[in-house]
Amino acid sequence: MPFYILLLQAFLAAPSLAALFPRSNQTTQSAAAQACSQLATTLGPSLVQSSGAQYDGTTSNAWNLLNTDFQPTCIVYPQAAQDVQTAMKAIYNAGSHYAVQAGSHSAMKGWNTVQDGVLISFSQMKNVSYDPVTDSITLQPGVHWDEAITALEPLGVAPVGGDDVGTGFFLGGGLSWLSTSQGYAADTFEELDVVLVTGELVTATATNQYSDLFRALKGGGNRFGIFNSSSAAALLNATAKYTRETTDPKAIAAVVFTDAVVEGQVYSVYHAFLFYNGTELPTSVFGDFLSIPAVETQLGPLSYFDMSFILGLENDRGYVEHFGASALVGEEALFLDAFNHWSNFSTTFASSFNESTLVFTPILDSQIQAGRARGGNIIDAPHGQFASVLIEQQFAAGIQDISPALQNGIDLLFQQIPPSAGLPLFLNECDAAQNVFATYGDYDLLKATYAKYDPTGFNVAHTQGPIGL
Repeated sequence: MPFYILLLQAFLAAPSLAALFPRSNQTTQSAAAQACSQLATTLGPSLVQSSGAQYDGTTSNAWNLLNTDFQPTCIVYPQAAQDVQTAMKAIYNAGSHYAVQAGSHSAMKGWNTVQDGVLISFSQMKNVSYDPVTDSITLQPGVHWDEAITALEPLGVAPVGGDDVGTGFFLGGGLSWLSTSQGYAADTFEELDVVLVTGELVTATATNQYSDLFRALKGGGNRFGIFNSSSAAALLNATAKYTRETTDPKAIAAVVFTDAVVEGQVYSVYHAFLFYNGTELPTSVFGDFLSIPAVETQLGPLSYFDMSFILGLENDRGYVEHFGASALVGEEALFLDAFNHWSNFSTTFASSFNESTLVFTPILDSQIQAGRARGGNIIDAPHGQFASVLIEQQFAAGIQDISPALQNGIDLLFQQIPPSAGLPLFLNECDAAQNVFATYGDYDLLKATYAKYDPTGFNVAHTQGPIGL
């Protein structure tokens, strides 16, 4: 697959933080202790740990440095679905807070760890297998995508996956280099083994009695169960036009604007990652990008295996990360306006972070139609030809939390880059206070499905995750 890299130098009011995080108090601490005591007895010390090297390695390994501050009452390391069932039953019966960690690659504070609760870590469940008869891949929830891609590449199989993020990537929908022709990554689900909050194990497919749950998990996050310059202007205009006009499902693009702070100075670096599943980059699709003068270009053939690692691995630890999301139709004025607001934000708060990043990922209509052909998903985007927008900040080690002044700046930036009407936000790249579910086309179905499978609201009350249910 030929690729091209272009390098250029150059909503609603947020709820209170208390509403976003399950409260910890003497009652919840007691509930967690009760669940952990029971699990230590039923599963044994090798699978349930409250201290030691493995415990410390898990708590310190979160991608977002802020999530390393959490100390679970115990960590459960299941090795089979039955272990997950046992853990969830104990958590449910005790009324304990809990969290689930697959790849631990989340910018949202507390979404993959917990204070005074039970953490279920899937680090011991990382098997990858391929069945050539059914042409299907089976993944255990602890596998990272670099591991999955490496295991499958010798078999000639290309999963619709990410880079080194974990399988939680699926539950937010999942944007892949193959999405333009295959849909969201979650659209490739064939069957899901799901442990509900009560500990019941169900298998959900598009056609069985759990078809509503199956659809809800395609973008429903962790709420339903545990699933086993002038150059800048030219680049923005090219990206907006590509987003609006490109219909070729063989074409893939992502455009990244980064302001990096080095010794107090801001350095701007812009990348266009352009791929085409063919023998060349057709000028009819990428001509506007190719005409922009670049400091550095790389042009040549890549396998999907090589392509999956082109952005580098996402397993670097030691930084505090923060995400926010928007979604824009392909209009030049909207893209330029978003860039200007982001650039002003980066300049204003340059002393607060290492990097500030703005990413446009075009979602072609071919992606939406490919997903619908597979049965659709709970996101239910009305159409393609829009860009998913990621607003990201990376902070240095030592920061304990985002300051009120910086948070006000981030909130203002979200207001200045609102999503275009009717477009869904991308759950994997949202701020914890953004109600992503409310932007989904099937929001009412999502709420009804959640109420059906968790009628007491246990998940929302006892684990951190997306708001809106």
